[in-house]
Amino acid sequence: MTDGPRLIEGGLAVDDRGSVSFVNRFGFDEVQRCYIVRNHSQGFVRAWHGHRHEGKFVMPLAGAALVCCVAIDDWEHPSPEAFVNRFVLSGEKPAVLVIPPGFANGFMSLTEDAALMFFSTSTVEDSATDDYRFDSRHWDPWKVEER
Repeated sequence: MTDGPRLIEGGLAVDDRGSVSFVNRFGFDEVQRCYIVRNHSQGFVRAWHGHRHEGKFVMPLAGAALVCCVAIDDWEHPSPEAFVNRFVLSGEKPAVLVIPPGFANGFMSLTEDAALMFFSTSTVEDSATDDYRFDSRHWDPWKVEER
């Protein structure tokens, strides 16, 4: 994993047979498990969840979501002023977001059909002993700005 969050961009190949979405620069060497998360409604926030040792990889499967992550400076009382990394992920644009250990993450569904696949570097058992939860508005990057 890297020091900070980063996006591994993929691609899309289309021909007369159909299409293939890919993120060829993403490897599964560190992955221990995966799961898919969907919210019941557009605009719903599911946040904040952090790990000291576990890293995550996030890949959009359908729809779009605002995925955010923040480095944790103090696990008991994290600074609400910490910088929040914001990424818009879409099932129409293949990519994998790398969230290293030491970060909290969360997301908001931008569309009704948003679905994200999470890949974790820890087993469920190891993750349970490295689990930190913070209020969904401790950092509040969830407003979509009109432009």
